Amino acid sequence: MSEGSGFTSMADARSAGDVPEIGIGMLGYAFMGKAHSHAFLNIAHMMYPPPAIPKLVGIAGRNAEAVQEAARRYGYANAYTDWREMLANDQIQLFDNGGPNDAHAEPCIAAAQAGKHILCEKPLGRTAEESKSMLDAVQKAGVKHMVAFNYRFVPAIRQIRKLIESGALGKIYHFRAIYLQEWIMPHYNTPLIWRLQKEQAGSGALGDLGAHIIDLARYLVGEISTVSAMTKTFIPERPKLDGSGMGKVDVDDAFAAVIEFENGALGTLEASRFAAGRKNGQNLEINGEKGTIRFNLERMNELEVFWIDDEPKETRGFHNVLVSEPYHPWWENWWPQGHMIGWEHTFVHEVTHLLDCIVNDKAVSPIGADFEDGYRAAVVCDAILDSSTSKRQVDCTY
Repeated sequence: MSEGSGFTSMADARSAGDVPEIGIGMLGYAFMGKAHSHAFLNIAHMMYPPPAIPKLVGIAGRNAEAVQEAARRYGYANAYTDWREMLANDQIQLFDNGGPNDAHAEPCIAAAQAGKHILCEKPLGRTAEESKSMLDAVQKAGVKHMVAFNYRFVPAIRQIRKLIESGALGKIYHFRAIYLQEWIMPHYNTPLIWRLQKEQAGSGALGDLGAHIIDLARYLVGEISTVSAMTKTFIPERPKLDGSGMGKVDVDDAFAAVIEFENGALGTLEASRFAAGRKNGQNLEINGEKGTIRFNLERMNELEVFWIDDEPKETRGFHNVLVSEPYHPWWENWWPQGHMIGWEHTFVHEVTHLLDCIVNDKAVSPIGADFEDGYRAAVVCDAILDSSTSKRQVDCTY
């Protein structure tokens, strides 16, 4: 679909067989279902030429009325209240699992056994053991698999990785990351939702927010070898959703960890859902022998960079870099420089990458996070919980 192809529209391309269609089956119609559906609907227009045209075949959820409304809203051909019935539809080639954490393993394993490619929201599983069972299933089936660590697809994050790979930072000494939100603080009166229950969520801020920065630590710096951590639950009981009284919160509200990487770098990780004023406050800093890079997710099109050999010395300091030039990652698909993109566009990049891997038989990793990456992030999560409980330093055994 390059210049000179002779096609004047996507319809022309499809009719000529130039761009294949891939049938999508979505589990979940809420937050992530909306984000992923938005991405599928935008690929053909913006990621041009697209590797494939997503065909929205089916969407599944427990509430019949809500899932039917989601199907109408996003344009899915079919609505299901049973994901098993949806997976039986032979038109579905890619299963997108945006369900709660306790609905990750069984549907994904079933999808793999049915020969479907899989995109699964993070964390991959509630535990490393559950994540390993999912990894084993996709490897046995030989399907493409991706965990939706969408922050790998922020252009600025991808640019950081390129700088590190080029040697521009030299040896990496430190990685620091925090991920802070406020949405379950007392003034929000949040009841005992599934994210606050271990049986459904696996963990709290650790799996919800910490998994993201654990993945970014691995993506940018390398494998994590040891952790020393603490977790904290600030409100141990909350009102049950059915109004029958109070129920126990048995996951963490916050954690803090010191980590060591296999390459010798030292790191710190912190996440909390009790940080007043923080809406989606993810901040990273990487210190190397030749400079430092800082990133703030709430200013996601920017980087702060310091180079120790900057000249003249009188003006040496941190520089703000606007990551919006045509030569920056993915920007050739968007707008003229300085015309910003947002959080939702990370999903467009993410699912386009997966479609490309499916159509052209490419490896999902290292650009995207595959189930191996999801499993390794889960190992680190488990090690953090183990360290907090045992009050000792714990090795990450993959």
